[in-house]
Amino acid sequence: MKLARNYIDGQWVTQSSQRLKVVDPGKDEIIGEVVLSSEEEVHHAVISAQSAFPSWRATPATERIQYLFKLKVLLDENIESLARTITIECGKTIAESKGELKRAIENVEVACGIPMMMQSEFSEDISSGIDEFMIRQPLGVAACITPFNFPGMIPFWFLPYAVACGNTYLVKPSEKVPFTMQKVFELIEEAGFPKGVLNLVNGGKESVDAILRHPQIKAISFVGSSDVAQYIYSESAKYGKRVQAQGGAKNPVIILPDADIDVTSKIISDSVYGCAGQRCLATSTVITVGESKAKMIDSLIDSASNKIVGYGLDENVEMGSLITEESKKRVYSLVDKSIAEGGKLVLDGRKLSGSILMSGYYMKPTIIADVNPDGEVFQTEIFGPVMGIISIETIEDAIKIVNSGRYGNAASIFTSSGSSARKFRYEANTGNVGINIGIAAPMAFFPFSGWRESFYGDLHGQGKHAVEFFTQTKVVIERWPKEWSRKF
Repeated sequence: MKLARNYIDGQWVTQSSQRLKVVDPGKDEIIGEVVLSSEEEVHHAVISAQSAFPSWRATPATERIQYLFKLKVLLDENIESLARTITIECGKTIAESKGELKRAIENVEVACGIPMMMQSEFSEDISSGIDEFMIRQPLGVAACITPFNFPGMIPFWFLPYAVACGNTYLVKPSEKVPFTMQKVFELIEEAGFPKGVLNLVNGGKESVDAILRHPQIKAISFVGSSDVAQYIYSESAKYGKRVQAQGGAKNPVIILPDADIDVTSKIISDSVYGCAGQRCLATSTVITVGESKAKMIDSLIDSASNKIVGYGLDENVEMGSLITEESKKRVYSLVDKSIAEGGKLVLDGRKLSGSILMSGYYMKPTIIADVNPDGEVFQTEIFGPVMGIISIETIEDAIKIVNSGRYGNAASIFTSSGSSARKFRYEANTGNVGINIGIAAPMAFFPFSGWRESFYGDLHGQGKHAVEFFTQTKVVIERWPKEWSRKF
C-alpha cells in the first residue's frame, strides 16, 4: 500500500506512526495511507526551513529562479502522470486535472519574473545630498495549508512566489489528497532545490495548529471553508503572523434578457458542474432577470441533463465524483432542505444507475428553481453539483441579491449591453467579476481576489500581491557628506 510521507530537510521521512486511509472517491477504494504528523515533526520541518533561510536569502534572485525554471520543465514533462494522480485521489475528470496543472505551471512561470517584480523605488535628493529608497526583503519561513479540491494548483498560488522572494517554505496539503504533492515534491527534489528550502508535512488538525503556533513561521496562506479561514486568520494573528486566508463562496450569476440563451446556458452549466461543483469559483445561484426566465430554465435543464457523469479517468466523462461519502450525504440533504424551504426540484441528480455511479460518491447535475432567497440553503455553500435559480424583474434587484450574502468571492453577468455590464462591474461587491464569463478565475499575474467572508487578510495569492505578501519593506535614508569621506 502506498504511503504519503513527509519531505523534510531534503529527506523523505515517516516518523509518526499515525496513519489515515486515502480513498479513491470515484470507486470508493482505498489507494493508500497518509502520515499524520505530530507537532514535533512540524517543528523539525520548520527548523530545517529556518536553517536553510540565511543561505537561500543570500542567493541572488536570478539564481533562485533557475530552480523554478527547472521545476517548470519537470511539471510540463510529468503533467499526464500528475493529472492521473489528481483524478484518482480527488475524483475530478482527467481534463479538469490537466487544466488545474496548467494553472499551477502558469504561477511558476510568473514567479520566474521575480527579479523585476521585487524591484523597489529610489528617490535622489529628497533633501540636499540625501537619498531615500525602499527595498524588499524576505520574511523567513512561510507555510501554506491547502484544500482537497485543487491539490495540484492551489499550493502554487503561493509556493513559487515565496521561494523566489527568498523565503523558505512548508506545504501542508489536505490529508484527503496527499499523493499529488508527493509527486510534486519528487520533482522538486529532482530540480535540485537546496535542502530545507522546501518541506512537505502531511497531517490533520494537530499539524495545522502546530503551524499556526510555531514562532519561526512568519506567514501563512490558507484556502478552505470560511469558518476554518476565520479560525486560521484569528489564530495566526494572535501569534503575530501575516495571513491570507481564502474562504468559501456562493457565486451568483445574473442573466439579462438580452443574453444569448444557448451560449449562456452552456457556459453556466460548465461553471456549476465543473469539478462536481467543488470549487470556490463555481456558479451556485442563477438569477434570471425579466423575460429571460422561461427560456433560460429550459435551456439550463437541457444542458445539465446531457452531462456525462462517471469515473474521471474515462476520457468521455464530463463530471466526476464528490470527495467523500459524507460530502455526498450532506449535498443530498441540502437539496431536501431547499425543497422544504419552497424550492422546486426540476432536475434531480440523486437518481443514479450503473455500477460505477453506485460504487463511488456520485451525484448527477441537479437544478432547483424558485429557491427561497430568505432560506438557509440560499446562503449556504453547497459545494456540490447543485444549481439554484431565482427570478427577479430588474437588474437593480438582482445586484441587491448579489450583495446580500455573506460571501464575496465572485459574481458574473451575461448581457449584450455595455452599460448593464459596467453597472454590474461597478456595483457588485465581490473580489472577482465576470462579464459573459462563467468562471472569473484570474490569470497568475493578477491576484486571486475575494471580499467579505470569502477572504480574511489584505493581500491575496498570485501576482504582485504574492510578492508583497512574502516580502517586507525596508526604507533607507542615507547621506554621504564629502567632508566625512576625507576623514577615512
